[in-house]
Amino acid sequence: MSDTINAWIEQQLTEHLNATVVRVGGDGYHVEVTVVSEQFDGLRAVKKQQLVYAALNEKITDGTIHALLMKTLTPAEWQAQN
Repeated sequence: MSDTINAWIEQQLTEHLNATVVRVGGDGYHVEVTVVSEQFDGLRAVKKQQLVYAALNEKITDGTIHALLMKTLTPAEWQAQN
């Protein structure tokens, strides 16, 4: 099941945030994501997190995703780290 949920998470984040990089780990219940999106430019960390939560709200609300650890980066931040 985690592969299905992780694929869904990747799709949602890619579509909703026009993300250029999405990495998903975890068991589908406890999830770790790294998201790189131009939509994060100029935003504070809390606003970035709110955008990720909004994209995944369906599975958070129904309890499929219990815990979410996220790393949200702009393309420039991603480039600097890699």
